Amino acid sequence: MTNNNVRSKLRNRFTAATVSASMLLVLLGAGAASAAPAPGTAAVPQRTAVPGTAGQGTVVQRTAAAPLTNLSHLNFLLDTVPLSPVEGHSTYQLDRMPSAQAPWTYADKKADGSYSRIGGGDLDPATGHWSQGAYNADDIARTAVVYLRHWQQTGDPASRERAFQTLRSLTYLQTTSGPNAGNVVLWQQADGTLTPSAKPVELPDPSDSAESYWLARTVWALGEGYAAFAGADPAFASFLQQRLQLALGSLNKQSLAKYGTYDTADGVKVPAWLISGGADASAEAVLGLAAYVKAAPGDGVATQALTRLSEGVAAMSSGSGTEWPFGAILPWNKSRTLWHAWGGLAPAAAATASTVLNKPGLLDAAVKDSAQFTPQLLAAGGPDNAWSPTPGEAQIAYGVDSRVQGLVATAKAANAPGLLELAAVAAGWFFGANSSGAPAYNPAAGTAIDGIEPDGRVNPNSGAESTIHALLTMLALDANPKLKAKALGITRTVSTHGLSVVEAESGAIAGNGTVVKPASAWTGEANISGGAYVALKPGASLSLPLPAADEPRNIYPIVNQGIAPSGNTSWRAGKGPLGSTRNGGAGAQGITDAPGILFPFTLKRALGAAAAAVVGTTDGDVALDALLVQPQLSTVSVSGPRAESTLYVSAAPERIERRVNLPAGFHWSQQAFDASGRPVTAGPQQNAAAQSGRISVAPGGFTWVSLVRNQ
Repeated sequence: MTNNNVRSKLRNRFTAATVSASMLLVLLGAGAASAAPAPGTAAVPQRTAVPGTAGQGTVVQRTAAAPLTNLSHLNFLLDTVPLSPVEGHSTYQLDRMPSAQAPWTYADKKADGSYSRIGGGDLDPATGHWSQGAYNADDIARTAVVYLRHWQQTGDPASRERAFQTLRSLTYLQTTSGPNAGNVVLWQQADGTLTPSAKPVELPDPSDSAESYWLARTVWALGEGYAAFAGADPAFASFLQQRLQLALGSLNKQSLAKYGTYDTADGVKVPAWLISGGADASAEAVLGLAAYVKAAPGDGVATQALTRLSEGVAAMSSGSGTEWPFGAILPWNKSRTLWHAWGGLAPAAAATASTVLNKPGLLDAAVKDSAQFTPQLLAAGGPDNAWSPTPGEAQIAYGVDSRVQGLVATAKAANAPGLLELAAVAAGWFFGANSSGAPAYNPAAGTAIDGIEPDGRVNPNSGAESTIHALLTMLALDANPKLKAKALGITRTVSTHGLSVVEAESGAIAGNGTVVKPASAWTGEANISGGAYVALKPGASLSLPLPAADEPRNIYPIVNQGIAPSGNTSWRAGKGPLGSTRNGGAGAQGITDAPGILFPFTLKRALGAAAAAVVGTTDGDVALDALLVQPQLSTVSVSGPRAESTLYVSAAPERIERRVNLPAGFHWSQQAFDASGRPVTAGPQQNAAAQSGRISVAPGGFTWVSLVRNQ
């Protein structure tokens, strides 16, 4: 599960520049959250173990015809939960069925290859209670979605029953009376006892005292549950409908009551009606509401909620192909410089809602995120858990699945087949195209690792969240045979060449300036890259060396406008000016947690390929954190059993051509797509380029080139 108040945990993560990527996994709660056992779990008695399974490093060959979705490990995580009627909490037919099913939160891998089911926090051996709980609403809701989709996709009666039982478990956690009616308790013990206030304290506290991520995910599961059961079990569907309406009643008193109003974040208007202030949380509710409204189009309250939340999600679209964050939908209305991969279902939600509501305007945000930002993300090394604003941190199944779901949904809604090429590259992460070089999902066992750190180290545990999102990707692949075949053909990342960082402290200071290492790298809304920045006084300059390049580069100086009051910094390479950035003037702070903004600003001119340094000279006080360097032609090279392929990504204003060397025994093909992921019609110039062994990349678009071994 993703721990509650996860943005606070992100802030905690950024309090020191030396925080490890494994600690990131702890803070994000990515399944069993670290390569080492979570605090308090090392000496926990093993409750249950699954028989030994193949290690994640074992490559299990799968044909495109064989199903990838294996529910064995998720089934193992499920346990029977005894339920008793308590004030404010009940579920469907509780008098007849006094138990339900829920997944354990974590699963730690043992030396023999089996797994131990683990709860959250510390175990009290006297009571058998965890300081958080054994089960949580976040994972129960998403587990229900997995079983619902599997049942609908395959007709499996066992998945129907497990969907039924996990939905009963989830609705028991929903508060049905009193001032918190409609909200959801997050944690539950193995004996069925609710834990409204967990330790450590999580917000909101108690967990059903306000709207939350788990309320949004409850809406997701209830919406998809109603759509699935409406024809199969009308009585149960009616119960789910009532609980969905109860949840919407709560949201309409909280965030949705602010619809049409805007807050200010560093001088920019942001929607005030997002659930918990997030496009991430709101997007997951949108997925459920879209399924529900499609099945019950006459429900005006739900249609209104879907419309409003979708509009809020789309309003968080930011940047362009040459402006950070390059078209991404930002997740948090309190920061203009934090994007994260986990919970990144916003493009999937916007694309899906655009179709259900017949609102093409929503699709624009999904297309920008999918066709412009995602290629840059892949070229920078893949779905890192955070760009804040520099790329970095570990990668987890939740973030990868979010990319795949968004690409598949947007490709369908926008008729943009190029996005499926990107989806194949993203999904290849599960089959070995990642920094570890080993599969992250084992189709023979249904397990998924809990994370891969930037240096390739693997967290071998397989908690609920990782398992859930790996399976959601496998369901998407099983439903799309052509995409599945492409993804299975990508088992290794050969190289990436994309966005990179040059730290300011690596440069040479001329004049009055110094390197500053603040006590905390976290500013309140972003992370100071490398934990240090350079402070310059008027007249001083900073020269930053850059590695050699084959192509022009777009340069983005990261300036902390919360420190310096005024003035400008002029940037040049040799005698050629590149542009200037303002030292201050971030705009009104508004709802953000810190004054000013740490932001990568776009320069007017690109840096030539031959340039070896960039120099910034200031006429006032300035705080310079780093340079983001974006090749105007980025690449992701991957390989598999039969082919070697390269994704060429443009951040240039004009078409780019590049010669491709064809090895003996290979033939090649190229598919060019524009900045929306739609095919580019080859003209005479492109045809001539292809015939002469050159690839062509459209402005802001991407081209997929495959070198295939001759048979």
